[in-house]
Amino acid sequence: DIQLSERCKHLSTKHKFELVSCGFHSKDEALRKPRLVRVGIFQQKLPLALTDPSNRVKLAMYGLATDAVRVAAKGGVKILCLQQAWNMPYAFCVGEKRPWSVYAEDAQKGPTTKIVQVLAEDHNMVIISPILERDETCEDIIWNTAVVIDNHGKYLGKYRRNHIPKVENSNEPMYYSEGNNGHPVFETEFGRIAVTMCYERHHPLNWLGFALNGAEIVFNPSASAGESNETIWPIEARSAACANGYFVCALNRVGTEIYEHDFTKDDGTVVAHKDSGHFFGSSYVAAPDGSRSEGLSRTKNGLLIAELDLNLCRQMRDHLGFQNMK
Repeated sequence: DIQLSERCKHLSTKHKFELVSCGFHSKDEALRKPRLVRVGIFQQKLPLALTDPSNRVKLAMYGLATDAVRVAAKGGVKILCLQQAWNMPYAFCVGEKRPWSVYAEDAQKGPTTKIVQVLAEDHNMVIISPILERDETCEDIIWNTAVVIDNHGKYLGKYRRNHIPKVENSNEPMYYSEGNNGHPVFETEFGRIAVTMCYERHHPLNWLGFALNGAEIVFNPSASAGESNETIWPIEARSAACANGYFVCALNRVGTEIYEHDFTKDDGTVVAHKDSGHFFGSSYVAAPDGSRSEGLSRTKNGLLIAELDLNLCRQMRDHLGFQNMK
């Protein structure tokens, strides 16, 4: 475990966040000092009913995220990841596109990015902000995007989700397009980071792409519900960390979202339920040596703070001979 300030603990209690902390350390080296960095992942429920206006929902989500950033800062966090489509409901299985596409915004100049930029600069923290992106320079195409803001409040870049599911109740292809910017790795003052989202964790070569591009920490913000997903959730991020020699931060939503209309399948067939199923939270961090943190709750808003020694990435790659097998 790692030490957290009393102020951090007090604020988490005040805001009713579950708070979990842990540390991953490497063996001492003769020529390198430990490369310690604290990362945070925040899971949250939708705070309002979906009958509320979209602007009220977004403002409520902004409030939750702001509180999470402040708690994380008191815990020494230098890189924080918010959950997938964190400023809105995860509406991408519902048939009526129009009410939910209003949340889509410009990745670099939109209101959500501007708010995150202020928070990042104020708290000297890199923030990963997964949003629904509308590209006004390219025929208003919508993407499922993670925006990366550096600790000085500058727009560092974005990752557009590559793999869009067409399974079960999923209607995601009607909302956004497959990504077109590959497997970017972002160089920050605190380490080389990357983002892969949700369903993409099922694709081994997707994980490999970030390893080949030099990632040391890969964040996986997700919106996963259902028994079959929950069965493999504890395994996939851990396996990816071991197989690729980096840390993986697996982050899931919490709660059940209830919509006005029934869900529809990819072919337009109506499914006789209006709820998302239970997003089971259980966010955790996995290390390249196979160890992992305790998971956050299945039902509560929560912040997990993990101290990582990035030297462990090279140590495990050397131990397994990864560099010689490319």
